[in-house]
Formats: sequence, C-alpha cells, structure tokens
Amino acid sequence: MLAKIAFRSSRVQRQKYIVGMERLQAFKYELMPDGGQQRQMRRFAGACRFVYNKALALQKDNYEAGGKFIGYVPMAKRLTAWRNGSETPWLKDAPTHPLQHALKDLDRAYKNFFAKRAAFPRFKKKGRSDRFRYPDPKQIKLDQTNSRIFLPKLGWLRYRNSRDVLGAVRNATVSLSGGKWFVSIQTAREVDTPIPRATHAVGIDMGIARFATFSDGTHLAPLNSFKTHEARLRHAQRAMSRKIKFSSNWKKAKSRIQRIHARIANARRDYLHKATTTISQNHAMVCIEDLQVRNMSKSAAGNIEQPGNNVRAKSGLNNAILDQGWFEFRRQLDYKLRWTGGYVIAVPPHNTSRTCPCCGHASVENRTTQARFTCVACGYENHADVAGAINVLERGQRLFACGGRVQSGHPAKQEPAEATAQLIA
Repeated sequence: MLAKIAFRSSRVQRQKYIVGMERLQAFKYELMPDGGQQRQMRRFAGACRFVYNKALALQKDNYEAGGKFIGYVPMAKRLTAWRNGSETPWLKDAPTHPLQHALKDLDRAYKNFFAKRAAFPRFKKKGRSDRFRYPDPKQIKLDQTNSRIFLPKLGWLRYRNSRDVLGAVRNATVSLSGGKWFVSIQTAREVDTPIPRATHAVGIDMGIARFATFSDGTHLAPLNSFKTHEARLRHAQRAMSRKIKFSSNWKKAKSRIQRIHARIANARRDYLHKATTTISQNHAMVCIEDLQVRNMSKSAAGNIEQPGNNVRAKSGLNNAILDQGWFEFRRQLDYKLRWTGGYVIAVPPHNTSRTCPCCGHASVENRTTQARFTCVACGYENHADVAGAINVLERGQRLFACGGRVQSGHPAKQEPAEATAQLIA
C-alpha cells in the first residue's frame, strides 16, 4: 500500500521538513451579559444589519441607474455621512468598526457573486444571524483569569471559560443564537509544521443507514438529531401558528422553536466533532467521496407545467441527507487533518458501491439490495457500503500517486515523487 510505505520514514528524514506555520483558530464561549449589555448588543446588531441593507439597496439603485459598482472605500465615506446625518443619528451609538465591517461583508459577498462562488447578496432579516464583529485587536482586552472580555461600548462581559485561548487575539465576533449570546475569539499563533503520527489510510463511504462506513469494515451509526426532535419541533410549530403574530405568546413560542433548533444543531455538531477528531488522530490520509450535497438534496416538486414524481419520498430523503451533516463532516476533517499533518482526498463518487473491489467489474446487478454487494463476475460478497469504502480508498491512493484533487491546502496536482516526499514530511 502506497500510504503505509510513504509514511514509514526515519526520524532524521522527517526533521528536515519541519518549518513554522501560522495557525488561525477560533474559540467560542457563551456570554453572560446583564440586561443593559443585552439591549446594547441587540442595538449594535440591528445597526450593522441596517448599514448592510442600506448599502445593498444603494448598490441595487446605482446598478439600475447605470452606475459602476461602489467599492468599500467610497461606501465607507457614505457611512460617515449616515452617522453624521439627521436621518440616522442613532448610528453614532454603535461602535464604528463593526459598522465598517458590515460594509466589508457586503463587499466580499459581491466579489463572491462576481466570481460565481455564491448567489446574489440578499437583505438581512431581523432575528437571523444577528451578529457584529470587532476587527481591531487593540480594542479587545481578554482577562482569562477572571473569565471576562472587554469590548468597546459594552465594557467588561463575563463568559463561560470552558478552555484556554491560545495565541494572540485577532478579532472578536458577538452573535445571538437560540436566545443566548456568544463571543467567538479568533487567534493566531506560530506552530511547527505537523508530522502525522498515524501511518494508516482509510476510505469513507457516506450514507444514511450508516453515517460513515470505513474501508476496514467498521462504521459509525447515524445520530439523526433532527429526526429525534422532529415530533417536538412539529408540536411547537403548530402551537406557534395558533398565536397572534408578534404578540407576547407568539414571541415565547418562537423562542421555544429556536431552542429546539439550537439543541438539534448542537447535538449534530458535537457528534461530528467527536467523530472527526477520532478519525484525524488515527489516520494520516482520508479518502472521501466528493458529494455535491446541494444537488443531492434538491426538491423534486417541479412546477405546474411539469410536476415532479414521488415528491413526498424525495422530501423525506432530502431531510435525511441534510440531517447527517455530510458537508460539515468533510469540512472538519479537512482542517483537523491539516493540523495533524494528514491529507483529505476527494474522489469521484460515481459507481463506488457498484464496482467490485476484487476484479473491478462495475454493474447495477452487483448491488441487488441496498446493503448487500455480490459481484456477478467473480462472486465477491460484502456489505455494499464496505465495498464502496474500499473503492474510495483505492481511487484516493491512485489520485494521490498520479496527481489529483488533494484537500488540506496541498497542491492540486503533483508528481508522484513530490507527493510521496510531502507525505513523508
């Protein structure tokens, strides 16, 4: 096996590849603000949302009038006029840097749209992604001993100190989620280029009945956090629909729904973190299917002229796919393996569960049931997901040896000798 051979090198050979690198990492904590600080944070989030929406509306009007795109610098000058104007004098109460960063977010959203990396920017709605960022580290004071942080125009805020902050503070983002306020502190620190301690490669086949099946025959059972809380969520949503909109009882029912959604997301995130941490610590190279989750979970409803077929069944399948968190699983594997010196290799997913890993024969008849794989050519038998994981591993090794799509910040195409040398390093 190429992966095992490449990783078996002497300690002297490995030392010469060690160089320093900067690691950016975020540490998220729950804030414990008083009533006045909570009101201030809501005002600041609302001010940033107002500036973002006002700038977006101005960009649209300017485009319809035939004008050129307004960059960040001229838009920031307009922000100064808004703060000093008579129409929106309350913008002065909010800190300046978070408002400027809202304009930078809009500028980045437009650039992503122009580069066809994202859809056209949309207006922000109150209650969705309420957040603001302090980009200047000089304005942030962190007192880890007393579990508090100082933010401009908010003062000292206490937070639940669950772990130490490592590195120098770069910025801080305050966000509202599930009725609770959080602060995410991004830091930067110099670390040595990691050397993988593990020497094994593994292929992973993603699924619904089995969340992740490994090429060694083991698998992870799905959590299905949404399915677990689906009945409770449905009951809360029905209760909310009976309330008068924007009344006190309606707001209470909405908060209850938000707490359920937060619990679902927290359970899924915790499960994925534990799974990806274990995989990254025990493997140096992980081969995974390059699944296009957005395309796989598209609705089959169709339109009036061409209505879809089996819409209800497809809707249930879409919910099951999104409940697994496949994209987040791959994202976490990517950066965690980068931290441990490993690799993530994305391989084409077509026919991975229909190809025989023994003789290479690909046929629909090889997979007679959802779980059973029986090759009609050589008679090889195994679980279909295990056979798919073995094929994923084999494709990943060929891509790595011959040059292919390698994640974790490594070159997309390499010569075999260069790829092996980097793997040894």
